Amino acid sequence: MEQRALGGLGLVVSALGLGCMGMSEFYGPADDAESAAVIHRALDLGVTMLDTADMYGPFTNERLVGRAIAERRDEVVVATKFGNERRADGTRLGVNGRPEYVRAACDASLERLGVERIDLYYQHRVDPTVPIEETVGAMAELVAAGKVGYLGLSEASPATLRRAHATHPISALQTEYSLWTRDCEDEVLPTARELGVGFVAYSPLGRGFLTGRFASAAAIPAGDFRAANPRFSGENLTANLLLVGAVEEVAASKGCTAAQLALAWVLARGDDIVPIPGTKRLAYLDDNLGALGVHLDASELDVLDRRIAKGSTAGDRYADMSTIDR
Repeated sequence: MEQRALGGLGLVVSALGLGCMGMSEFYGPADDAESAAVIHRALDLGVTMLDTADMYGPFTNERLVGRAIAERRDEVVVATKFGNERRADGTRLGVNGRPEYVRAACDASLERLGVERIDLYYQHRVDPTVPIEETVGAMAELVAAGKVGYLGLSEASPATLRRAHATHPISALQTEYSLWTRDCEDEVLPTARELGVGFVAYSPLGRGFLTGRFASAAAIPAGDFRAANPRFSGENLTANLLLVGAVEEVAASKGCTAAQLALAWVLARGDDIVPIPGTKRLAYLDDNLGALGVHLDASELDVLDRRIAKGSTAGDRYADMSTIDR
């Protein structure tokens, strides 16, 4: 397994991580037994970074991950997040970056995960009511206390990232990035590179859309949050299916799957980028990891850039974009 560095402080992870969110919520029914098998298989194949968050479930995803890694802790870089505050019944309370909440959330995550240290701790969303210096200052205290190894932010703007990094070195910025979500290339990714911050690409498969599995809205499972996503409905869906067709055509010419091609594209954007495709299915895990053997040359990358032009995706990536720091 290829290894990639996130930031300059010593955090090294597998070139592909594993997003665990869908194992507990948002993507239809959960199956803890199969999800645990996916985690174990990923570790067997050399994946080291597992990505979770306290709000997934809520709270149940961290427990699932904790149980799955209990006997293999030394093989895992555990990444989790705080900041999207929820009650146990799922009620959303908003974004919380207050220092006292940072400390309480970390202690709760440590307990649920069953670990003594969180390897990579992210602020899940930026709280506009709390100066980032206060939030990151509290996160830095967790590093000093040995409860956290490295710090990260998710969906932070360039200005916020600069202020955060000046408060305490940020090792990773997690932002959505894929063939159909490339706006981070304008300012966010260049700023991360200027500061020496690693880049973790979530939803590198476009929430599964780039795999070609969603030829119509009817293909979305019951209870799946994608049913309310602007890119998966109406005229947007029709327009976006043309993009998927381009992915499938290029993938066929390469002798790989659409998922492998989409992941290979993200991997090719730089060795400071670590995609974390999520899955709760063993077959999809094996398919995703096959992307590591797909290498795109300059001409193939150029074809994809022309066929799936930056900004050509129809619809916002969330129904509510208000929590994205700008």
